[in-house]
Amino acid sequence: MTSKINYGETPEFQKDFKKLLKKFKSLEKDFELAKIAAIELYHIQKINNLSVFPMQGFCTEEIQVCKIKKFACRALKGRGAKSGIRIIYAFHVINLKIDFIEIYFKGEKENEDRERIKDYLKMSSK
Repeated sequence: MTSKINYGETPEFQKDFKKLLKKFKSLEKDFELAKIAAIELYHIQKINNLSVFPMQGFCTEEIQVCKIKKFACRALKGRGAKSGIRIIYAFHVINLKIDFIEIYFKGEKENEDRERIKDYLKMSSK
């Protein structure tokens, strides 16, 4: 099945991803699975499996900024979907486009970079 969603990444996300990939070798495959099992399930099939959470204060009619909290990372054995890896992305409702904004490991960073999200929203509204 081919995806209806177009995926993109911010340069900051790419940098975050490369850094985490050195530590968690299975991250690339796990990330591809999350696109199907979390994002497409939530936005396309409208099934809420409690892994995607819209972020209050960042959602509009056109753009929903969401956080994936349940992300199974095989490199973090025994933790299942509670791996501690978080992904922040913006879903553009009209053209079914997703831009990944940030990925981080809760063991190293407690919360998302809200300034980065605000900067992204300013750039995308132009």
